[in-house]
Amino acid sequence: MSTTTYSVPTAKKSGKTLLTGGVAALAGLMFGLDIGVISGALGFIAKQFSVSETMQELIVSSMMFGAAVGAILAGYLSSSFGRKRSLILSATLFVVSSLLCALAPSVGWLLAGRVLLGVAIGVATFTAPLYISEIADEARRGSMISTYQLMITIGILVAFISDALLSYSGAWRWMLGLVAIPGALFLAGVFVLPDSPRWLMMKGRRQDAVDVLNDLRQDDAAVQSEIKEIEDQLRNKQQGFAMFRANSNFRRSVWFGVLLQVMQQFTGMNVVMYYAPKIFGLAGFGQNASLWGTAVVGVVNVLATFIAIGLVDRWGRRPMLISGFAVMAIGMGILGLLIFAGIDSELQRILAIAVLLCFITGFAFSAGPLIWVLCSEVQPLQGRDFGIACSTFTNWAANFVVGQTFLTLLSTFGNAQTFWLYAALNALFIVVTITLVPETKGISLEHIERNLMEGRKLRAIGR
Repeated sequence: MSTTTYSVPTAKKSGKTLLTGGVAALAGLMFGLDIGVISGALGFIAKQFSVSETMQELIVSSMMFGAAVGAILAGYLSSSFGRKRSLILSATLFVVSSLLCALAPSVGWLLAGRVLLGVAIGVATFTAPLYISEIADEARRGSMISTYQLMITIGILVAFISDALLSYSGAWRWMLGLVAIPGALFLAGVFVLPDSPRWLMMKGRRQDAVDVLNDLRQDDAAVQSEIKEIEDQLRNKQQGFAMFRANSNFRRSVWFGVLLQVMQQFTGMNVVMYYAPKIFGLAGFGQNASLWGTAVVGVVNVLATFIAIGLVDRWGRRPMLISGFAVMAIGMGILGLLIFAGIDSELQRILAIAVLLCFITGFAFSAGPLIWVLCSEVQPLQGRDFGIACSTFTNWAANFVVGQTFLTLLSTFGNAQTFWLYAALNALFIVVTITLVPETKGISLEHIERNLMEGRKLRAIGR
């Protein structure tokens, strides 16, 4: 009697890969909730505790300080304990810190909760894109990492809507505390994730890595090919900072990741996210109208991210980044011009909202998701934890600078001039993209690494 072995259907395995990546991408949901929630709560917190504009900037930026610390810790945690356990720690901190912020009896306790919340975000923003890039196949890697950015935008939208609904009663503690609920759901989901096959290989657990890939890939040949590629890359024993010091090609990829994150933060997007009600106030809207206008910003942010998910693996990284930076430069430039001329009529207010939404769209389909995609793609395997830790730390350090300086820029540099500054930076980023950014769509991580280590120009490592 012959025995026939049936493989798991391709569609089922494909769905499992997407589900695994989707659960990991919930880290982005938590990230988005915590970015968005402070914009609506800040005004009420300022009134209750009678805090100055400088202290308001500190309340906003304290989370970014914690996130920078978390990003530094994440490299060690992810390498030593694994991507999955790092996500479990992050989810736990999300729940604890959200409750601490909601129950804070003073500004000091609120700042402590915000810093701890930042640590959770720093670990998550390092680990989740890295984990997704390592369980995804090259054909869907860009869209799956972009799903992480989609979850960020959904989190921001949910936070904006809940802020608007709770604004009528001024219940800022509920605004901050509700984040603990999805945090608990995220924590439960992470427990069912498999470990990253690349991390398992780095720890010498070859059979465990094969078992994970057998669950995720479409056939045995694909599994064996991927295992061989990972083994080939692991023959280089240099790791982390030692590799950074010894290998000039690795230094190029690290500094490139740092540059990409600076570019993302200095587009001005998080200025809009953290201070959207303030910006709507500059356009002549009242407090409740500003919060609902902020919710509209969240809706556009979500919808435009679907453009990235649909096109990133077809159109490519470079053309989408160039288009996005162009849209953002134009949007910020026109908004600054309108504020400079004075927004007095209903038509001018509508136009101001329209260009702001154009700016949001430009970010959501380009720099928002694609910077994370590129940062996870360009780092070689043996130095990936260190390289992504450096770029994630830079993200939050730059984010801290943006959050800490926006209100000060408005009061000293001028409202219109501040928006023109961000317009000029976006125009500069078009030039940087054309000069340095590689096209990596459809290229395996191992092929990108070989090109990098052979000394090819950064722009050519995806060929």
